[in-house]
Amino acid sequence: MSLELISFELCPFVQRSVITLLEKNVNFKITYIDLANPPSWFLEISPFGKVPVLKAEDQIIFESAVINEYIDEVTPPSLMPQKPIDKAINRAWIEFASEMLNLQYQLSIANNQLEFDETESKLLINLNKLEEIIKSKSDNQDQSDLFFNGNKLSLTDAAFAPLFLRFELLFKYIPNEIYEDKPYIQKWSKSLLKQVSVSHSVKDDFETKFFEYIRDSSQFMEQQLNTSKT
Repeated sequence: MSLELISFELCPFVQRSVITLLEKNVNFKITYIDLANPPSWFLEISPFGKVPVLKAEDQIIFESAVINEYIDEVTPPSLMPQKPIDKAINRAWIEFASEMLNLQYQLSIANNQLEFDETESKLLINLNKLEEIIKSKSDNQDQSDLFFNGNKLSLTDAAFAPLFLRFELLFKYIPNEIYEDKPYIQKWSKSLLKQVSVSHSVKDDFETKFFEYIRDSSQFMEQQLNTSKT
C-alpha cells in the first residue's frame, strides 16, 4: 500500500496523522508544502485548501479524523474501541480536541492581553471538562501510563497529543498555571509525549519554527516571549 501525506510542518492536524502512521508502523511518504503559498497541484486536490491530505489507492482523502480512521481500518489491529457506543464517544472527544486546538492556535497568535485572556478562559473551561473525563478513565486503569482507552495509544490520544506538545512549548516561555489543578491531564500529557510515535511526529527543528511562526504572527506574543527571556 502506497501512502503519501501532504503536510505543512507546523500543522497539529497533520501531526495527528503522522502519529497514527508511526504508531501503526506503516511506510509512508510525507510531502511538505508552504500553506501561505500553496502549489497549484495542491489546490486542485484539497477541496478546502487545507492539510492534511492523504493520497491512497489513487484517491484523495482529506480531514485528519477521516484520514486516521482510514489508516486504522486498513492496518489492523485497530486503535479504536470495538463497541459502537465506545467508538462514537471517542469520535466525539476527537472533535472536542479539534476545537481545543483551534483555541490554542488563537491563544498563540493573540494580538493583545484581552484576546489572550479571553481565549485562555475558554481553554480553561474545556480543560476542566477534559480533566473530569480523564479522571473517570484513570480510576479504571492501574498502569503507570495513562491513555484514553486503557493500556495503549488510541486515535483519541493521537488527536490530543499535538495540543499537549504545543502547551509544553508555550509554557516554557509564558508562565501559566493552566495545568496546576489538573493532575490527570498532567499525567495523560506526560504519558503521550514520551511515546516514540509522538516525539517523532514533528521535525527536529519544530520548536524553533513554531516560535518563529508565533513571532511573525503576533507582535503581542513576540513581546511576551522576549520578556520571558529577560
